[in-house]
Amino acid sequence: QVQLVESGGGLVQPGGSLRLSCAASGIFFSVYVMGWYRQAPGKQRELVATITSGGATNLADSVKGRFTISRDNAKNMVYLQMSNLKPEDTAVYYCNADRWDTIRRNYWGQGTQVTVSS
Repeated sequence: QVQLVESGGGLVQPGGSLRLSCAASGIFFSVYVMGWYRQAPGKQRELVATITSGGATNLADSVKGRFTISRDNAKNMVYLQMSNLKPEDTAVYYCNADRWDTIRRNYWGQGTQVTVSS
C-alpha cells in the first residue's frame, strides 16, 4: 500500500520559515519524481516544486529564491524548506509521487496546512 505522509505544517508569521517533510512508503522511492503542490481556498491546486530521481529541481516562479526542495533516497523522504513566507503562501500543501513507465503511477498525500499570518 502506497502512503505519502506530510508533516511540518503550521502557523507562521510573514517572513518566517517552515520545513515540510513527506515520508513515502510502498513505492520504489528513488525512481519517482517527487513534488510539492499546494491548494489555497477557492483556487486550483498548483505546482510548487519537483525533484527528479537524479536531484534536478523545478520551482514555481512564485517561490524561486524562497523555497528549496530536496530528497533523501536512503530515507524515502522529500522536503520543502520554505523561507520568507508570505500570506499568499497560505494553502494546504500536498506531497506527490509520479512515475511513467509502461503506465503512469501517481500518488498523493493527505496534505498539511500552512498558514502565514500575523
